[in-house]
Amino acid sequence: MLSEYLLEVRNLKMHFPIYGGILWRKVGTVYAVDDISFNIRAGETLGLVGESGCGKTTAGRAVLRIYNPTSGDVLFEGKNISLLSRKQMRELRRDMQMIFQDPFESLNSRHTVGEILEEPFIIHNIGSPEERKVAVKNLLRRVGLSENAVSLFPHEFSGGQRQRIGIARAIALNPKLIVCDEPVSALDVSIQSQILNLLLELQQEMKLTYLFIAHDLSVVKHISDHIAVMYLGQIVESADADRLYETPLHPYTQTLISAIPVPDPTVKKKRQILEGDVPSPIHPPTGCRFHTRCPVAIERCKHEIPVLKAAPDSKNDSHRVACHRVGF
Repeated sequence: MLSEYLLEVRNLKMHFPIYGGILWRKVGTVYAVDDISFNIRAGETLGLVGESGCGKTTAGRAVLRIYNPTSGDVLFEGKNISLLSRKQMRELRRDMQMIFQDPFESLNSRHTVGEILEEPFIIHNIGSPEERKVAVKNLLRRVGLSENAVSLFPHEFSGGQRQRIGIARAIALNPKLIVCDEPVSALDVSIQSQILNLLLELQQEMKLTYLFIAHDLSVVKHISDHIAVMYLGQIVESADADRLYETPLHPYTQTLISAIPVPDPTVKKKRQILEGDVPSPIHPPTGCRFHTRCPVAIERCKHEIPVLKAAPDSKNDSHRVACHRVGF
């Protein structure tokens, strides 16, 4: 039986051991991603949001098996990619691609744009040299760049243009899933909207599915069908995009939404300021990981880990939240 989801992530954990001392023994563990689950339907976008250091990028890389997960399952089109060999993963990477956060560091500065975009075709042995060159020019036009860019180097482009090159590389082999790792966070606000519009156009044109990682909820709002909020390696709330913005239930989500600027100077908006810093993922707090900064925490929050469960008035369990205070 075929799954209704293109991507299914079940109980994913990504722990990094820490080694030290004279004998170089394991002295600790970084709990970067600690038991998260989510699903994405074909053609839809899931926004994964949270503060820097909460494990979003690590989760995205574990989904693509750039990192081998500590435990958990990642199913792509019903196939558990956690069990695939290196050769099988290489074949599957045609369907699973990534757009990186830094559009300069992710491009080889020693290669021309033509060489960068031709590389995916060479790796997968697709087309003749002449056909590849035609495909590269088509890719450049597709992302709004001139064909003359093939002979230029990455440093000769602006940040927004370099990100367009990164997008062109990601769509070169007509993938089904693209993990977008904060693709606009390093760009000016005016350029961000152009890149987001380009991603939306490509999604409609190519029937793409996105896992869109960001720390800015205002950015995620315009591109996501569903949103999952992460804090210190765990998902604390997930819902349809409109529902999450209209009715945020977790105190952390409420704080993130209150930080979204309103483009109207006459509107007064009350900001919720979080006290303290994000705890270390090496020694996460017991119980609810947010309780050390939560303004409404109770004694139960310090000792009992909240379960991600359906909100009281959620339809089809589409709105889920991990908070002991919800339903009081």
